[in-house]
Amino acid sequence: MSNEISKLTPNEVWENFYQLTRIPRPSHHEDQIRHFVADFGRNLGLETIQDEAGNVIIRKPATSGMEKRKGVILQGHLDMVPQKNSDKDHDFAKDPIETIIDGDWVRANGTTLGADNGIGVAAAMAVLESKELVHGPVEALFTATEETGMDGANGLGKGMLKGDILINMDSEDEGELYVGCAGGEDANAKFNYTEVPVPAESIAFKLNVTGLKGGHSGLDINLGRGNANKIFFRVLKEAYKVCGLRLASINGGNLRNAIPREAFGIVTVPYATADKLVGLIAGLTTVIKRELTATEPTLKIELAKTEMPSGLIDEATQTRLTHAIVACPNGAIRMSDSMPGLVETSTNLAIVRSEPETKSVNIACLMRSSVDSAKAELGSRMESVFTLAGAEVKLTGGYPGWKPDMDSPILKTMQQVYLTKFGRIPEIKAIHAGLECGILGGTYPRWDMISFGPTIRFPHSPDEKVNIESVGKFWEFLVETLKNIPAR
Repeated sequence: MSNEISKLTPNEVWENFYQLTRIPRPSHHEDQIRHFVADFGRNLGLETIQDEAGNVIIRKPATSGMEKRKGVILQGHLDMVPQKNSDKDHDFAKDPIETIIDGDWVRANGTTLGADNGIGVAAAMAVLESKELVHGPVEALFTATEETGMDGANGLGKGMLKGDILINMDSEDEGELYVGCAGGEDANAKFNYTEVPVPAESIAFKLNVTGLKGGHSGLDINLGRGNANKIFFRVLKEAYKVCGLRLASINGGNLRNAIPREAFGIVTVPYATADKLVGLIAGLTTVIKRELTATEPTLKIELAKTEMPSGLIDEATQTRLTHAIVACPNGAIRMSDSMPGLVETSTNLAIVRSEPETKSVNIACLMRSSVDSAKAELGSRMESVFTLAGAEVKLTGGYPGWKPDMDSPILKTMQQVYLTKFGRIPEIKAIHAGLECGILGGTYPRWDMISFGPTIRFPHSPDEKVNIESVGKFWEFLVETLKNIPAR
């Protein structure tokens, strides 16, 4: 593995990011990275705290002459989304990320890169270790398990932090300042089934939907990308009607905040309709690829003969499950009236997975909205779809959005700093994703908050990449901002 990225500029950020890529840190497997960051702080002689929620807090005093400036909290999350191409042999709990410099970008070799939010964490580490930067009192807040429920932010206690300004470094477009984000909630449904014998004179196939781009279920939800679960059950519904296809198992998607790229199932059909099934799949593939020509040129829907399963999901449950998945809302539901181009409300049909041990099929959807009432209405709609289909439904894990404050002092400071440094005023935006600012602001309501970051594309997918030049500008902007934090 090459360490070439550690030689990029700004070296202080890239060297730290390289170290992060060496440490496995998928969500819920964060002990190694938590200990690494805590040891980093202690080795610098800085006050370092690990709380019960898995967060790490490191405090650095102000540099000489800056003691009366407002305290700044630099915030990023420790975990990363573990996504890989199906042909990639990689264990996210054990293996380091293989990084590649690809022109103007850094990407990984067939896996997610972890620039989300590794670059933000690396920048905070660079501030902590620098003996040259000018800044007021700084606290670095490294939160736990952001990607699968914002556990660290939710578990952060009152009074743990002393600062006045939260700078979240988890946004993904350089030259933009984010002042608001969507809230979210999970919709979970469960179908219990009876396992029934495979009819005589049947043949078994693997039915695979692959080659989709996937992506972030908030940032990429309006790009018209295919959802592997929706495509799988669209095919299943037609194949059941035409060929008598039966479902034995399904495994579609694996993360609630990633648009599902792949879905795999074991199915059976009578020998008499096997040839018809092959032709039907070929025809549907052509139709669906034509519909998604611009967004999913590498989509594949494939059949391959396989061993006969031990049993099937009973026909009545298969029918109810299929109708529910086909009818389930998915994608951008409504665009914002106040901020053109921004998604207001969306939902992602993220996971459909059969569990043979419990004889159940479990569905997980992540709903997002910047309007609480719209999120509640969408949750009610999801509940109705799956309840009518006979599933058990639960709405869980709700978290608030972050309401924009256009009079924010840190916003005005950073606008002026960017104008002076780069010759233009940065764009002011809200994001259709669940930044931790909404939760943290609920615990620390007096904080003045903002979010910014380098340019990252295709987060939460193996196509994730970060623009090298943008990391330099992001770092310069952070350094100048810290110099210009107002006095208390």
